Amino acid sequence: MVKIRLARFGAHKRPFYRVVVADSRARRDGPFIEIIGTYDPLKEPSEIKINLEKATYWLSKGAQATDTVKKLLQKAGLEAA
Repeated sequence: MVKIRLARFGAHKRPFYRVVVADSRARRDGPFIEIIGTYDPLKEPSEIKINLEKATYWLSKGAQATDTVKKLLQKAGLEAA
């Protein structure tokens, strides 16, 4: 199964996330299929950059978004998340 989820980057106590499409069996920060965006929770307000065309494409192909990514997609403007 393919999932749309967050991969953590950044230093200790300075998280930065990539929104990636990955196989559900892969490690959190392991191999992925495609990067579709970024999320920076430390900026005020939080910075969410997601390519909505790619997200829609992967969702239409059957990819499952995690709960956190669903919320980010809704904030970014994707209604069907």
